[in-house]
Amino acid sequence: MEPLRVFVIAGEASGDQIGADLIARLKTHTPLEVAGVGGKAMAGQGLRSLFPIADLSVMGVVDVLARLPFLLWRLYQCLRAVLKFDPDIVVLIDSQEFSHLLARRLRKRGFSKPILLYVAPTVWVYKPERAAKIRDLYDEVLAILPFEPSLMSKLGGPDTSFVGHPALPEGSVLNDGREKKYVALLPGSRVGELKRHLKMFGEVAGKIHQNHPELEFFVPTLDYLEGYLGASSAKWGVPVRIVADRVERDALYQQTKIALVVSGTATLELAFSGVPMVVTYVMDAAQARVRRRLDIKHISLPNIILDESLVPELLLEKPDEEALFAEAQKLLNYPQTAQKQIKGFVRMTKKMRSGMADFPRQDPGERVLFHAGQASTK
Repeated sequence: MEPLRVFVIAGEASGDQIGADLIARLKTHTPLEVAGVGGKAMAGQGLRSLFPIADLSVMGVVDVLARLPFLLWRLYQCLRAVLKFDPDIVVLIDSQEFSHLLARRLRKRGFSKPILLYVAPTVWVYKPERAAKIRDLYDEVLAILPFEPSLMSKLGGPDTSFVGHPALPEGSVLNDGREKKYVALLPGSRVGELKRHLKMFGEVAGKIHQNHPELEFFVPTLDYLEGYLGASSAKWGVPVRIVADRVERDALYQQTKIALVVSGTATLELAFSGVPMVVTYVMDAAQARVRRRLDIKHISLPNIILDESLVPELLLEKPDEEALFAEAQKLLNYPQTAQKQIKGFVRMTKKMRSGMADFPRQDPGERVLFHAGQASTK
């Protein structure tokens, strides 16, 4: 049997986990040749990345503009690599602007084989017209949130399937009963995010330490950020453990009393582990201007999926240590508040397992095989 040739690009840590899960699923069905861009998790599945995944890990207009020439260089490097590899199918994971630019250039170069986008654009937050604009770029979008297929259909976007998230546990792993003695600090994984959040997280950690000296702190992170975060947190005056190993991280989550987390997919992983949290995000100047024009109901994925205000959220134009500390204190001092979140996470997890009535959860590997099979019969 000829191996299936798949080109996969993930631009950040969450995408690396999604890509690794996808490759592992495909290997159970067919011989595989894979090329593209990924991180440690995808390397563990045999990918030799074209360049470090951190090169694409940017967010916000300010970050993108600051690195635009470099990003364009990486874009054309990926374009040439795809055309040379001549894959049966291309899977672009999140990194929306980069993915759209690459897909558009591939189509202009006459690439007619399937291109899938894994993780739907957040058209439910702003610019819903984006859905229709990418319709001709992708053969299908693989969505990680259950309501997205229906929404993409209403907005005239590409065909979309709900495939869930690889961090979703098949069995219940919520709160295994171990002693809760840790506070998890997740200030982001992109350089721009870290610059805006680190000082605030450090000051709040100091306040929590003064009021709850029995608690310990750890920062889950990525290998390439371990040294940077270690040096930064050393200035906080609070002992902080930097954890880059996912197995160790997951074990610590089962001993975590609360988490302070920057809005993103990390909120899902915390929710799946039953960790009560406060979600925050300090916007850059461009993001703040966009925010003022929008009516944003929720910023955290648990709240978005459940469509309720389960988790406290602080969307900020500048760091606010007092507000973040106040929300942390509510969780620490009132166990019933934390317990309410945990019960909500159980409901959210059930919803993520099943999907919606019209769009039940599907296997992402099977969707890739479906399109690759269609391409081979043309």
